[in-house]
Amino acid sequence: MKMITTTEELSLACEALLQCEYVAVDTEFMRESVYWPALCLIQAAGGETEVIIDPMADGIDLEPFWELMADDRVVKVFHAARQDLEIFFHMGENLLPSPIFDSQVAAMALGLGDSIAYDNLVRAVLNRKIDKGPRFTDWSRRPLSEKQTTYAIADVTHLRDLYPILKERLDSKNRSEWLAEEMGILSRAETYQLDPEMSWKRLKLRKTAPKWLAALRAAAAWREREAQTRDIPRQRVMKDDALYEVANVAPTQETDLQGLRAVPRGFERSRPAERLYETMKVALANIDTYAPKAEKQAPSPSGVGPTVELLKVFLKLVAEDAGVASRLIATVPDLEKIAISDNADVQAMKGWRRDVFGLPALKLKRGEISLALEKGRVVAKDV
Repeated sequence: MKMITTTEELSLACEALLQCEYVAVDTEFMRESVYWPALCLIQAAGGETEVIIDPMADGIDLEPFWELMADDRVVKVFHAARQDLEIFFHMGENLLPSPIFDSQVAAMALGLGDSIAYDNLVRAVLNRKIDKGPRFTDWSRRPLSEKQTTYAIADVTHLRDLYPILKERLDSKNRSEWLAEEMGILSRAETYQLDPEMSWKRLKLRKTAPKWLAALRAAAAWREREAQTRDIPRQRVMKDDALYEVANVAPTQETDLQGLRAVPRGFERSRPAERLYETMKVALANIDTYAPKAEKQAPSPSGVGPTVELLKVFLKLVAEDAGVASRLIATVPDLEKIAISDNADVQAMKGWRRDVFGLPALKLKRGEISLALEKGRVVAKDV
């Protein structure tokens, strides 16, 4: 298959795709040696139009594609959409395709498995087998072989065929609103905004002293800004273990970093180190307001463990009866919070989840529902 390498070719293809009710979209990218994923291919299929776009081609302007993604007359169909949407958000200047349909989430709502892989979904619904051989391709290399492009385009041609089947099944089960609720999360800009000042949340808070917390937040924010600016993985800027050592000393000058085992020799004299010192000085000048609040997790009330275990059994029963992946309904932390409080602020107590599981779970806690074994199967009964 010939790849689109010019803006003119792309405009013509996108004009054809704009006439479709829905368009299946996928990307191939590399992110092992960069912070921002490097977009290598875009695949799209709608109606009889099937295209592979080369975003790395000299002089190509992706504006026609961004316009297609932003057109709300066309449903954009993805599988496990988050990474694709993250790329589009950053490359397309905060663009988020709309409306969207994620076949992986749809499959969970239909009970086809937790986070089902694309090839397994294609096999389960379309009874087709996908050749997974080229999936470890370096998609940044040119030229690509016919086998590689055939593999790439299959990612969207199968997806194009999956969409109407999954949509019909969701409609027949009255679960289209379930999917819409999940797509709302994927369609929020804050889902993809990477604020360096919030990067401390990736780390474990090993201490509770305000100065240490402020220093850790400053070090993490510095690392994130360095990784973003230099477009390299954050671990290549500085590993997590080194961040903890840096937080211990809260460096504001060269001598503070000398002798730290996790910090490369000579780093203390580098330009990045100078930026770290300046970041640390600002943080230490405002410790009380800058330090993250280390929330001490209160011990669970006595006897809550059996309630959590009972809720786990009940969740599995509800999920099986509803034909939906249990992971889509509730997580173990959700169950723990529900076990402690009837007013738990968790997803399992909101929207469709509340009707399907949350309210019945509260009835179980109050003894209004009991679980019993009948012919080797757990069943729920009103008391």
